[in-house]
Amino acid sequence: MKLEFSRWWRRACADKTVIAFGGARLVRKPSGRVELVGGSSHERQWAQEWAALFFHEAIVV
Repeated sequence: MKLEFSRWWRRACADKTVIAFGGARLVRKPSGRVELVGGSSHERQWAQEWAALFFHEAIVV
């Protein structure tokens, strides 16, 4: 039982990738915060533009 809970807890607390643009990833944290991680400046710009058009409820940090 404890092992099953620990597996569930790791999945529940893990970051979830919303979408990836090459090396840049939009990641949703367990707190609900959305962060842009990695990538070149071009890939990060591409991700920010996509978020502005299709994921406008998120504030990308």
